[in-house]
Amino acid sequence: MSEGGKNRREAAAAARAASQSGEKRRERTIRIVGAVTVLAVVAGIIGIAVVAKSTDTTGQPVTATADPAAAVPTGVFPTGDINEYGVPYNAAATGVPVLTIWEDFQCPSCANLEETNGEGIVKLADEGKVQLVWRPTTFLDGRVGNDASTRAVAAWGCAVDAGKTLEYHNVVFKNQPEVEGDGYSDEQLLTFATDAGIAGPALDTFTQCVTARTYVGWAANSYDTFLKSNVPGTPAGFLNGNPLGDGVLGDPVALAAAVAAEAAK
Repeated sequence: MSEGGKNRREAAAAARAASQSGEKRRERTIRIVGAVTVLAVVAGIIGIAVVAKSTDTTGQPVTATADPAAAVPTGVFPTGDINEYGVPYNAAATGVPVLTIWEDFQCPSCANLEETNGEGIVKLADEGKVQLVWRPTTFLDGRVGNDASTRAVAAWGCAVDAGKTLEYHNVVFKNQPEVEGDGYSDEQLLTFATDAGIAGPALDTFTQCVTARTYVGWAANSYDTFLKSNVPGTPAGFLNGNPLGDGVLGDPVALAAAVAAEAAK
């Protein structure tokens, strides 16, 4: 074998090896680029889903930050009060234990409480045995990826102005979506007013109030207080500021006994 022939064969082998190596690199590059592209597409789809979930039926997401100067509904406890931003049911009741309940309109456990003992709680207030204060929070917005709790609280504030505090509160919970996270549309929140008995000029005012997002700031303020108070979750009941044990709120007998014991102190 001549030296020249040997050199040519070695050169050809080296060229084939280089070509194969380059081809493998190109294949790896194609696979990597393909994987990155797929991930980008998936991320984009997820991003679109999140944006869609966090907006109302108008397509405009509701954002709000705590602002002590924000408007509050008629009769709501002012900034600095022990029950600040809370909604009183029977504010005229004095000399009786104060029952405060933290609730989120998207909270399934809160809806269950309303179903099992909502009437019993209101009855205690109607009988003058407690002063009932509802305290709204919106922590579930962040957890489920929408703004329904904030908009529901703001709409409730408009109903409070219309004198339908209890009625609207109950209608919202009765119509809570079966799937947590589906939230409430603006159309539903407006329709709930009729179900709550708001009509005539009061309904026009209510609609304007909801559309203008008048009480979104109040919702943000109450949520801020919820966080600062380290409330563990919802529903959460307090009697004269003291937390009620698990299951007490939903048990008519246990709650009545706790109220009687507190009143006797």
